[in-house]
Amino acid sequence: MTYQERKPALTRRQLLARSMAAGAALVVGPGFVAGRDAAWALETTALQPKTMATLIQMARDIYPHDQVGDEFYAVAVKGYDTAEAAPAVEAGIAALDAAAQGKGHADYLSAAWEKDRVAILRGMEESAFFQTVRGGLVTGLYNQKAVWPIFGYEGESFSQGGYIDRGFDDIAWL
Repeated sequence: MTYQERKPALTRRQLLARSMAAGAALVVGPGFVAGRDAAWALETTALQPKTMATLIQMARDIYPHDQVGDEFYAVAVKGYDTAEAAPAVEAGIAALDAAAQGKGHADYLSAAWEKDRVAILRGMEESAFFQTVRGGLVTGLYNQKAVWPIFGYEGESFSQGGYIDRGFDDIAWL
């Protein structure tokens, strides 16, 4: 089959047009989720793309850091895109969307204000799904070495002689 015989599911022009839509944080297409600036994309295998986009937004709302890009949150939740985890995640996102509908939104992603999304999350924070995602984000997000400089963390110091030899006692304000 040649390139001319295949019709792409989404053209580059359509991707860029969708990514420029007002208020769109993530672009969802057939089999992928992309950032609004189209600078990164994530392919999904077991989860629906909309489910992955909701999971990324949920991760951002649980651990909000304005200086951390969506691509880091996408990496943090990519581990849920497996055949084993997919049924529980799809069910959890369906419950999240149902909770959002109970608050007057079409779904969780449609809740435009962070305070509204946080209120929805607070209503389900005791659920096993929420606790699993929240717990996984602790390591999934904060163990990414690319995120460390954003927070000012230089990494472990044992291999470099420990903290005492690396400015631990440089206290200019005392």
